[in-house]
Amino acid sequence: AIVAQAIVLAPTSAIRHQTSDILMVIGILQLELTIDAPQSIKDKRKVVSSLKDRLHNEHQVSVAEVDKQDDKRIAVLGIALVTSDAARAQATLDKLVDKIRAGRGYHLADHAIEVLSGR
Repeated sequence: AIVAQAIVLAPTSAIRHQTSDILMVIGILQLELTIDAPQSIKDKRKVVSSLKDRLHNEHQVSVAEVDKQDDKRIAVLGIALVTSDAARAQATLDKLVDKIRAGRGYHLADHAIEVLSGR
């Protein structure tokens, strides 16, 4: 059975932390993949979908195909993560690049990493 629960939120004035005290770091990885011998867009989608699901499940990152959706040989993916530690963001993105380089069914043609932070 599903039990509904009421959630009571404290008024903004009662929150002890101010937004300016919180460090937010966004790690961004953009990569271009060359798909090995695709016969159709469907073949490309299988490779891209498998990679997206694996990266999301294993590393808790957001992954989307952001360009070249109609090109059966090239996939451009955007990967993002949010954390409070810039070194962790960089290390995670570096680890992702290494994992992607070792993948099957595609080759890493190019990539770019950017880590943004702010308070």
